[in-house]
Amino acid sequence: VTEVKKEMDTNALRGAIVAKGMTQKEVAEHLGIAPKTLTLKLKRGVFGTDEARKLTVLLDIKSPSQIFFGN
Repeated sequence: VTEVKKEMDTNALRGAIVAKGMTQKEVAEHLGIAPKTLTLKLKRGVFGTDEARKLTVLLDIKSPSQIFFGN
């Protein structure tokens, strides 16, 4: 799995989670990772490409490049 390591907008991702009415725990379950792992990934701003793809679909993110690759 290739890692996405450019400047990620984790606040926008957190906002997308809230906008979808989900908790971080629910998102972690959909990704198949522990909630603590999701918290660490959000803190570091590092998600694999498969995870980014799953998050885009799960959270119905319209402009994933703005979140996962910053400006």
